[in-house]
Amino acid sequence: MTDPLKTLDALLQGASAAPQQFAPNSRYYGVPTVTTTLADGRVVCHLTRRFVPPPEAFSVLQTYRVVQNDRVDSIAAKFFGDPLLYWRICDANRALAPQETTATVGDTVAITLPQGIPAASGGR
Repeated sequence: MTDPLKTLDALLQGASAAPQQFAPNSRYYGVPTVTTTLADGRVVCHLTRRFVPPPEAFSVLQTYRVVQNDRVDSIAAKFFGDPLLYWRICDANRALAPQETTATVGDTVAITLPQGIPAASGGR
């Protein structure tokens, strides 16, 4: 008699969906991986390209003016409760690198909802 748990495990191991390699707070969470065979025969696994969404894809909750000693990770911790979500601020403000987001005291950055989540509408 075959063990149903082993059968299930074998099916899951052979499933086309690769196990998720990144934590849910990573900008790469959900980005698929592919394998490529190099000319020398080595097989390497890599991420597919992640396209940064346009700022219009985000619903702005508020803007924030950068003050002395701010870093994008400290701003993410303040608004999202997780400094590792700094990339959400970068994405919403067209910054490919964190240092592009809060370069100067007095800069204004958009604090947004995650991509695809619309802002609540309606009155009070």
